[in-house]
Amino acid sequence: MKRTQAIELPEEEIAKQKEWMAAFAALEDRPHTYCVVTYGCQMNAHDSEKLAGMLEEMGLEPAAERTAADFVLHNTCCIRDNAERKALGNVTWLKEVKKERPDMLIGVCGCMIQQQEMAQKLLKQYPFIDVAFGTGNLYRLPEYLWQAVSNHERVIRVENEASTLAEGLPIHRESDIKAYITVMYGCNNFCSYCIVPYVRGRERSRRADDIVREADELVKSGVKEIMLIGQNVNSYGLDSDEGVSFAQLLHRVSQTGIERIRFMTSHPKDLSDALIDEMAHNPAVAPHLHLPVQAGSNRILQAMNRRYTREQYLEKVQKLRAAIPHIGLTTDLIVAFPGETEAEFEDTLSLVEQVRYDSAYTFIYSPRKGTRAAEMPGRIAPDVASARIERLIALQEKITGEVLASMRGETVQALVEGVSRRRENQLTGKTGRNINVNFNGAPDDIGKMVRVRITGAGSNTLRGEKVEE
Repeated sequence: MKRTQAIELPEEEIAKQKEWMAAFAALEDRPHTYCVVTYGCQMNAHDSEKLAGMLEEMGLEPAAERTAADFVLHNTCCIRDNAERKALGNVTWLKEVKKERPDMLIGVCGCMIQQQEMAQKLLKQYPFIDVAFGTGNLYRLPEYLWQAVSNHERVIRVENEASTLAEGLPIHRESDIKAYITVMYGCNNFCSYCIVPYVRGRERSRRADDIVREADELVKSGVKEIMLIGQNVNSYGLDSDEGVSFAQLLHRVSQTGIERIRFMTSHPKDLSDALIDEMAHNPAVAPHLHLPVQAGSNRILQAMNRRYTREQYLEKVQKLRAAIPHIGLTTDLIVAFPGETEAEFEDTLSLVEQVRYDSAYTFIYSPRKGTRAAEMPGRIAPDVASARIERLIALQEKITGEVLASMRGETVQALVEGVSRRRENQLTGKTGRNINVNFNGAPDDIGKMVRVRITGAGSNTLRGEKVEE
């Protein structure tokens, strides 16, 4: 069933913002350096690359550190309370820096700003913030910064433009060998604990041709690995008239000649047999899948509005491992969801033992205002929540160690990303399963895909030796 279709911003609107960029660059009395501070997920990281791209088109250069920048922009996350508090704490810390450097401009953008009442809070409680805007109008940064600088006014804008797609913005990519491509924005799932649909809007898919064109340009520039990102990439195309599924999109992107494709995040309920088949038979697609389960109890999954059961999830895992025997699976897990009993927590532990993930992101439930779960009774005591997550982490660490140890003797493809942080005479790379591997190699191997024989394992990394061709 077709859902609400995204509206692509007209070229005239993007051209207007580029005019603001050029006009700002021509100003004499303006900021000359910037720093973008990023919180949260890959979507935010890629948004920050676009923000940096626009700032550089406006004549700003990256500063070595926040305190040296003329303009500091915080791209925020609100998925959990601690992420929000961390962002606001760092913004407040800059207040003291600004006293010494009154010409410094401070900006806040992203998911946190898109929440109800946050703009008013910033206006009243954070008067030292100069610019603030939400996810729906990120592309208007040049206009807002112009207003702040030329008119000497605070610019706080949170506009509901979440149904739009902005194409053609400049991007400053953090890596020459790996790159993000956003394939869709927003989420329609409304998990009871999650604020994302409220701050990122409903699902909007980019045109397949635009995605493939971007991938092709990246390949020609020397990029070896592309990660396709979205809040739920498995839903790609369901809001569009194009008739291109995510599995079909993967195939099209692989035809650009890219050496490795990753993607995240996948919702288990939408993981199709067609996608599993594409992963199994397309050598460019990495044998890794991040498949958030969140909990092992059917009652908790229902309360979370995840729309699958434990049994259905495990059936998907079985299909994946039958089709791709060496696939690496990772996941997200929430403990201490409202009303979670000890037995239900044990269900999560038993699922982790059964699946045996390569690794897992584990979180204590964080209530988010405006979500259904925030109103649910049965809040778990902090000491109980802490004890549960410690048990979960200990179990997953044990499994991760065993999984890595079992890989000794295997030969894997690794994309060499740079020099090891711990040993300057070693290189570090990522395997197809998204595991770090350290090995001896030459500097000219950086940026290449090489074969590595695994010789050992640490707690969360592999050791190996390069296999000469």
